[in-house]
Amino acid sequence: MESSATLIAPPPQPPPPPQASARQYGVTRPISTAGPTEADIQMNMELEKFLIEEAGVYESKEEATKGEQVLQRIEQIVKDWVKQLTRSRGYTEQMVEDANALIFTFGSYRLGVHYPGDEIEMLCVGPSYVNGEEDFFFILQNILAEMEEVTELQPLPDAHIPVMKFKFDGVPIDLLYASISLLVVPEDLDISDASLLYDVDEHTIRSLNCCRVADQILKLVPNVEHFCATLRCLKFWAKRRGVYSNVIGFLGGVDWAILVARVCQLYPNAVPSMLVSRFFRVYTQWRWPNPVMLCAIEEDELGFSVWDPRKNPHDRTHHMPIITPAYPCMNSSYNVSQSTLRVMVEQFQYSNNICEKVELFKAEWCALFEPYLLFESYKNYLQVDIVAADVDDLRAWKGWVESHLNQLTLMIERDTLGMLQCHTYPCEYVDTNKQCAHSAFFMGLQKKQGEKIQGQQFDIRGTVDEFRHSVNMYMFWKPGMEIYVSHVRRRLLPPYVFPDGCRPR
Repeated sequence: MESSATLIAPPPQPPPPPQASARQYGVTRPISTAGPTEADIQMNMELEKFLIEEAGVYESKEEATKGEQVLQRIEQIVKDWVKQLTRSRGYTEQMVEDANALIFTFGSYRLGVHYPGDEIEMLCVGPSYVNGEEDFFFILQNILAEMEEVTELQPLPDAHIPVMKFKFDGVPIDLLYASISLLVVPEDLDISDASLLYDVDEHTIRSLNCCRVADQILKLVPNVEHFCATLRCLKFWAKRRGVYSNVIGFLGGVDWAILVARVCQLYPNAVPSMLVSRFFRVYTQWRWPNPVMLCAIEEDELGFSVWDPRKNPHDRTHHMPIITPAYPCMNSSYNVSQSTLRVMVEQFQYSNNICEKVELFKAEWCALFEPYLLFESYKNYLQVDIVAADVDDLRAWKGWVESHLNQLTLMIERDTLGMLQCHTYPCEYVDTNKQCAHSAFFMGLQKKQGEKIQGQQFDIRGTVDEFRHSVNMYMFWKPGMEIYVSHVRRRLLPPYVFPDGCRPR
């Protein structure tokens, strides 16, 4: 993977002739086929300089090389694991010799926008007789647990897409598994081949599609280099503004990739600085829940359900549909709630205003990436404290609670008829003075703007009790795992949430 990718296509060139964009990308005609002006090229160079020199969004050559070495090491581990299983089940020596598994990357790593310290997302593809439930989440898990390079091993077999999380020689890994309907997995397996979807279950479909979607996105943009540079920039922006987390109900990596790809289709000859600006212009004006799609939704004789609000009542409830471009097409942003959509639209509007100032030379690019100040934005908060006996228990317990925080938002929306708005911030805070392992999340609370509400207070104690009861159903609960939810006013926020532990005056 290139670790020294540049933001602009070298060297700056005049707009391409009309025939360069003769192919139509996407489901509509482009908004504009204009290329960059000299002013655009200058702004692009300034944005590139900021991202390289100040944002730290590019891996060093050493980090990129280490990532590649870890990939090769894990692929050899899974190949040995499949051969071991094949032999233990009494297959012939020829079958043992042919037994194979492959590793495919997906997400930011596959798209070429991997950040320093980001997890490498991998899919292990194995033969039909090696299953996920026992072989992957028991036998392979035990093999990894015995290796000294592996730390922080956390299996999540009940996740929407089952995954094993761990660090390998310090590199964070998310490892999925897909068993395909072949006795032998060939070395030249084409992961985009739709025939792989025959005779597999929903979990396997989701796992395979992590790679298939990434490949389709790259095929559906007019300029891959400009797409990658723009996505790297928008990913950094989303993290700084607190809207990068599909678990909590914002958007994850694939969602941001599809949103950026659609803007690339609408402005096929624009350079990244133009695309960043157009991104906020487009999504400030977007009429949700109209879906964002990179291509038409295709039906197939395989018969899997695809996203279709005309046929599927549940699809009509989605607030911000972002449709994956590989069959079977799904809404990747199903976790978005009314509250998280409100927060994201506000951030799009805020950043659109900044981009307009940048284009008028009334602001610098750095202003776009100012961190969101949650604790200056609300007067009231919910504080969710998560504690456990030790750091290993806390890691598992915190993951479970965090995956349910969006449910708390939905419950509050339900019980207050949408009149109390919640803003869960996807950042954890730690009180180092506590004797036990601790982590905390915070939710900003406010009354719905522009609505006349009888009474001045909301009583959500019953809602919180219901949430705590739901979270405490955790199958792997251990003594010491506790959760506390409390209302706190801005002036009483704990010092550890502020830089240097000092509350501003």
